[in-house]
Amino acid sequence: MSAGFYARVDDTLQDIADQGLTKPERILASHQSAEIEVQQDGETHSVLNFCANNYLGLADHPALKEAAAAAMDSRGYGMASVRFICGTQDLHRELEQRIAAFFGYDDAITFAACFDANAAVFEPLLGSEDAIISDSLNHASIIDGVRLCKAARYRFANNDMDDLKSKLEEARGNGARTILIVTDGVFSMDGTIANLPAICDLAERYDALTMIDDCHASGFLGANGRGSAEYRGVEGRIDILTGTLGKALGGGMGGFICARQNVIDLLKQRARPYLFSNAIAPPLVAASIKVFDLVEQGDDLRAKLIHNSQRFRAGMEAAGFTLLPGEHPIIPVMLGDAKLAQDMAARLLEEGIYVIGFSFPVVPKGEARIRTQMSAAHSDEQIDRAIAAFTKVGQELGLVPEGAAA
Repeated sequence: MSAGFYARVDDTLQDIADQGLTKPERILASHQSAEIEVQQDGETHSVLNFCANNYLGLADHPALKEAAAAAMDSRGYGMASVRFICGTQDLHRELEQRIAAFFGYDDAITFAACFDANAAVFEPLLGSEDAIISDSLNHASIIDGVRLCKAARYRFANNDMDDLKSKLEEARGNGARTILIVTDGVFSMDGTIANLPAICDLAERYDALTMIDDCHASGFLGANGRGSAEYRGVEGRIDILTGTLGKALGGGMGGFICARQNVIDLLKQRARPYLFSNAIAPPLVAASIKVFDLVEQGDDLRAKLIHNSQRFRAGMEAAGFTLLPGEHPIIPVMLGDAKLAQDMAARLLEEGIYVIGFSFPVVPKGEARIRTQMSAAHSDEQIDRAIAAFTKVGQELGLVPEGAAA
């Protein structure tokens, strides 16, 4: 035993706590839904959930539970192996073909999570002669995936097309063989939607490839839910798409990559998270296939999600809160101070509203916030209850003026 090592771990944990950066985990005793049961101090409380990625409200949909149960009976609990040995079922290929067809690609490859998909995509496709140009606010999984690749790395300021152009010129000037521009479709801490038309225009001008991580868009952004590319009108111009089955698309587990057939074929031969991780469990696969039926028929769900987002934003602005502007169901309530964000989240839980305070290192220092997320499962009454609770706590903490709308 190394006493010094464990002492350093304790010191780091204490430093995190002293800065108000500890991220507590709540214990749920219910389905994931608009209203959930949270265990606290030995008791269970019913609260409204405004911090889940359950955008379409499908996480507890009866059809998904039925599909999962049926697959458990017909295909078993788990695969007990990686795909290329003895882990691929007919269901896996059906799901991948369904994903590819929905998003408009030749084929898709699935993983246990989108973190694994982003870890898998770069290293097999690009080498030391190539370059990756990544948005500065890209998800941690993209950052880690890029680190596993030998390609030259460039970073452009968030959604800054002038800086992207400068980095493209630099990469070309340095003799890059292939350039890949990679961005989140939606930046999850801010709810900002990437300027994909300008990115695609620059990619064509400088003969670069494009890739988006669309975890916070797949299933609900765009007229048909095909994500940020559809929303921004650039379908067919994105070379590589990664996404998750763990948010709007059912809320279970699993990630995917969509691309041309030869790219998918190469990833199946060389992507390490694919080659050395178990295949997704059959019940999850079957439920994910069913999800696409619901999404393709989900115009009402998408309309409800937009309505809820607009209702919450309007009520919070009337109350005097500072919100990041946007059109996404991620609506950050900006507070600045990390401890204040944690305190407010705790006070809101006492009022029956489950939200989470986000602070460094998840967001930059000084930009602590409560990131609220709307769901199609929320009713108007639940939206209004959340606004009233925020207003009450905000007034008690001196964040919004007394007498503000509630």
